[in-house]
Amino acid sequence: MKSNIDDELSLDKIDDYNGTESKEKKVIVALVIVFCLAVGGIFAYIKSNSQVDDYIGSEDKPGIVPGKR
Repeated sequence: MKSNIDDELSLDKIDDYNGTESKEKKVIVALVIVFCLAVGGIFAYIKSNSQVDDYIGSEDKPGIVPGKR
């Protein structure tokens, strides 16, 4: 009869456990992190440089002036 202990999962059977991940996996993880940071930086740049015109009204009929009371 075969023992069920050999069939059970353990951390030692995982390739990435205990600092034994391959160099390829490390490079892929690093590239994913750099890609996410770059995309976030692009969105932050676009958001910070987009101007929103909140003025309501025209020159003839002035509307709400933000910050003036």
